Amino acid sequence: MQISELKAELEKLHDSSFGWALSCCRHDAAEAEEVLQTVYLKILEGKARYGGESKLKTWLFAVIRKTAASERRRRLLRMMKPLGGTAAVFNSEPAAALERSDLQRRFQEALKCLPRRQRETLHLVFYQDLSLREAAQVMGISIGSARRHYERGKERLREALDGKESQYAVGWRRKENSGAVL
Repeated sequence: MQISELKAELEKLHDSSFGWALSCCRHDAAEAEEVLQTVYLKILEGKARYGGESKLKTWLFAVIRKTAASERRRRLLRMMKPLGGTAAVFNSEPAAALERSDLQRRFQEALKCLPRRQRETLHLVFYQDLSLREAAQVMGISIGSARRHYERGKERLREALDGKESQYAVGWRRKENSGAVL
C-alpha cells in the first residue's frame, strides 16, 4: 500500500480510531490523542507495518491497543519514581454528549466495572462494529476467548443494569420478585 493510500485510509478511520483510543485510555481524551499521534508516527515512520493479513482497521486497532498499553506502563513507571506524579486530569467535554441521559450514564458505569478483556471485547463489537473474529485479532487472543469475554461481558452488564433497576422499582423478573401474587 502506497503512503498516500495509507494516509487516506487512516483519515477515513480517524473517528473510530479515536473512539477506540479513548476506550484503551480509560476515556482520557488527552491521553487518547497522544496515543493516536504516537500510532500515526509509528505507521508513517515504518515502525508499524501493515502486512495485509487482516483488515486495515483490525490491524490499526491492534497497534492502538498495544501503544496505549505501553504508554500506560511508562506512565506508571514515571509515577513510581520518588519525584511524585500528578493525577491525570480528565477532559469530560467529549464524553458529556454521551452521558446526558441517565440510562447512558448507568450503562457507562456498568461498562467500567467489567474486567478489561470483557470491556474491550464489547467495545470493539458494539462501538467499532467489528466481528468477534476481528476483535480477537485486535486483542491478540483466540476466537473462543473473545466469544467467552463477549458473552460473559454481556451477562455481567445485564446483571449490573438489572441490579440498578431493582433499586428504583420492583424487580421485573419472577425470581427477583418472589413475593408477588400471580
